[in-house]
Amino acid sequence: MKSQVRQYLAGVRDAILLKATAGRSHTVFPDDRYLVSYPKSGNTWVRFLVANLVHSEFPTTFQNVDLRIPEVYNYSDRELRAFPRPRVLKTHEPFDFRYPKVIYIVRDPRDVALSKYHWIRKWRGIPDGYPVEDFVGRWIVAEFDQYLKAGSWADNVLSWLAMRASSVDFLLVRYEDLLGATRDQLRRMARFLGIEPSEEILTRAIDLSSADRMRTLEKKESREWRDTRPTRQDIPFVRKAAAGDWKTACPPGAVRQIEAAWWPLMKLLSYELASSPGSRTPEPLVHKGVCESLADVVRVRLEASREPAKPDAEPVAATKPIGAL
Repeated sequence: MKSQVRQYLAGVRDAILLKATAGRSHTVFPDDRYLVSYPKSGNTWVRFLVANLVHSEFPTTFQNVDLRIPEVYNYSDRELRAFPRPRVLKTHEPFDFRYPKVIYIVRDPRDVALSKYHWIRKWRGIPDGYPVEDFVGRWIVAEFDQYLKAGSWADNVLSWLAMRASSVDFLLVRYEDLLGATRDQLRRMARFLGIEPSEEILTRAIDLSSADRMRTLEKKESREWRDTRPTRQDIPFVRKAAAGDWKTACPPGAVRQIEAAWWPLMKLLSYELASSPGSRTPEPLVHKGVCESLADVVRVRLEASREPAKPDAEPVAATKPIGAL
């Protein structure tokens, strides 16, 4: 009870002093662009890619990424309103009708679960050796979502697909496709944001955002970066940066739990299942009919995203549309 009272009083104090982080209640401007994802789906990598695309002459680091693409959980609304426009903002929010233009990053939930498991360990939320199966059971029902309020993986993903999948102002990016064809996917994102980078700028942005460089930066800046400063320094923030790690690192029981809960949505997003849905006795936690109704539009989106993006004959300067970042 005392801790709850202290938290309440701290919230009142921050609100009075205008220090409370904005989160979902931040002010949205008509020219805002958003990088949205469920946590641990590759959003920080995308932030680096986009920020290095715009600021290729001044490389992005963990120290300055939040000044270039601010996370709405790290600033008050007053501070966010002071950022130069047009802004590109990072959030983990479920669907918000106010967002005018959204790049939504989605990742295989089995890999997300592993990444989240180690992130919660890093924050000392679970001890070393905590059973992955026990963690996954709690994670599926969003038990570790008390701060961000992002919902479960399926809550977050399906909210955006159901409401925006057919919109021209919504770009769906699979983390796995971004890993496999980084240049093409980054060019798609750049064009969506209104810029046409040269091949040289694309190459430099990709190089400056590589997992190896981010690991090197983390070693230097982890104790200063606000997202990792209070966490365990012996557990890395940038881990394998790979797809399919769940096949060897996620216990079969945990995989079955995830697939049993969300297989219709996983199938919709072209994530291959380890076992047949017909063998599952419990009903999935996502409505099969909703996923089936979205099948055509999501399929078209994913097929289009995998077509090689050809550079235009006369690329314009990458800093023109969002040069205020």
